[in-house]
This record gives sequence, structure tokens and C-alpha cells, in this order.
Amino acid sequence: MHRDEYNTLLTPVDRVLEPGPIIILEHDPNGTDQHAPGAKLDAGKPRVGLVLGGFSKALLAVAEVGTAGAAKYSDSGWKTVPNGINRYNDAQQRHWLEEMKGKTVDPESDQLHAAHTAWNALARLELILEQIKTK
Repeated sequence: MHRDEYNTLLTPVDRVLEPGPIIILEHDPNGTDQHAPGAKLDAGKPRVGLVLGGFSKALLAVAEVGTAGAAKYSDSGWKTVPNGINRYNDAQQRHWLEEMKGKTVDPESDQLHAAHTAWNALARLELILEQIKTK
């Protein structure tokens, strides 16, 4: 992937700066000067709490799938599975298909197919982002 394509995936604060003067892209969402009391330079940054708080039950279910996977295989071993992006895509789709057939719970793990689908989507996404980062 070309550097410009990679940069479009990042927030302004994370972008790779070209040689030249340093430009401060961060700013306070309320317009407060960065040196004034109460300033917080977080405009445009991801609001992670919206995801962590808004999907707390779902993320806990995904964490349970990850914990069971680590016990079955190894901690973080999924990161080094050969052809992982395609294999986790296939696993994601298998769990989704089972759910579409009306089977809510995976009989092997006794966990929701939806949680397995989400875990596999996250694993695939993480591998894609890591692949982009290293190009």
C-alpha cells in the first residue's frame, strides 16, 4: 500500500508528517487555547468510550471467546496463523451461516455464534491493519 493510501486511514494526529515544519493538528473541540486551563486537545480523536461502554456486553462475550481460544490454543497465537486473514474470514462466515440457520449457540464452545463471528471479524481486521502498517 502506498504511503498516501495508508495516511488516509489514520486520524490527523497519527498521520506521517512529510519533511518540513511541524504542524499541530490537535485542538480543543471548544476552541480553548491549548495553554489555557481546562484545555484538552482531543478534537477529532476516536471516542473509544462510546464503543467500550456502548458495547460492553458484546465485547465481554467476544473476550470470553478469546479467552477460550487462548486456553484451547495459546495466548495471542492467532496472530501468527498462516494465511490468517482468509482463515479468520472463513471462520467468521461459518459462524454467521450457523446463526442464519437458526443455531444461536456454538455446540463446541457453548458460546454464541454471534460472539465467534465478532471475534473472527476483529482478528481479521487486526491482521489487515498490521499488514497495512508494515507495508
